[in-house]
Amino acid sequence: MKQERSSYTVRFIILIIAFFSAAVISNLAVGRYTVSLTDFFGIIASQFTGVERTWPYAAEKVILEVRLPRVCAALLVGASLSTAGICYQGMFRNPMVSPDILGASTGAGFGAALAILLGSGYFMISLFSFCFGLGAVALAYLISRLSRTNETVALILAGIIISSLFSAGTSFIKLVADTQEKLPAITYWLMGMLNSIKMEDVRFLIIPFSIGVIPLILLRWRLNLLTVEEESAKAMGVNTTALRLIVVVCATLLTASSVAVSGMIGWIGLVIPHFCRMLFGYDYRRLIPATILFGATFLLIVDDIARTATTGEIPLGILTAFVGAPLFLYLLLTGGGRHD
Repeated sequence: MKQERSSYTVRFIILIIAFFSAAVISNLAVGRYTVSLTDFFGIIASQFTGVERTWPYAAEKVILEVRLPRVCAALLVGASLSTAGICYQGMFRNPMVSPDILGASTGAGFGAALAILLGSGYFMISLFSFCFGLGAVALAYLISRLSRTNETVALILAGIIISSLFSAGTSFIKLVADTQEKLPAITYWLMGMLNSIKMEDVRFLIIPFSIGVIPLILLRWRLNLLTVEEESAKAMGVNTTALRLIVVVCATLLTASSVAVSGMIGWIGLVIPHFCRMLFGYDYRRLIPATILFGATFLLIVDDIARTATTGEIPLGILTAFVGAPLFLYLLLTGGGRHD
């Protein structure tokens, strides 16, 4: 037992080092303008203290207005989608479930497409996306409550129905959109990008991220009870209905806020939880923190590839599919996973 705990500790340390290393390197060297480590920390420190500026003005501009917001957004979005994925998979006891199971992603995508069609600005696009994402899940939950079938099954089926309706709505918006300006903008946004991120977006994302992640971290030991039979969990004195509601609200908040900022980025919430189970087992006390770090690091690395692989940027949704699909196929073929 002690050896096993030591092994998990070492893996966590490696994951934390990878997390911070990826964040620092992405700020320093990923891009056409290279910034020294001394200048980087000086620029960051100058935001909180009265450090005298000894670095070029261009370096400060690049770090504060371009790279730092983008890196922070990639970390938050990656952590949000992967955490939502691990929670949904545990709650529904199905490893094939992803964050868009209840229609949050498709609802958010419809909201963004509608805002673009109406000629709204970037802030309104994010706001429409966020509201419609939450609204889609609220509607799915309402339908499941009115259903007479099993609560969990009804929620999944309701999510599929709502997701299908919003997908159809998005397709209709594309059909009527102006083919010269609106349609390309809608299509490009739905592919998932972080190239327009500003620090205001990061501040917007931090609030729902904190509201969604903190309860899941505090309740992570109880999430283990959602993976057992309903009767067994209730016999232990756990209100499974209330716990499921909390998980759904938190995971949906994480998903909708991420899609509102970055567009549709798939596979992260499906693939990352599988790798975390392989490395850290099935105990949610370890899984939740590991998934947060792993998902954040993964998306940041993918975003680095997206902005350096070609002269133009590759949409993140395309890259995550290219990377995630083969990795998931590998897991399926090898039966990857630990059964601790």
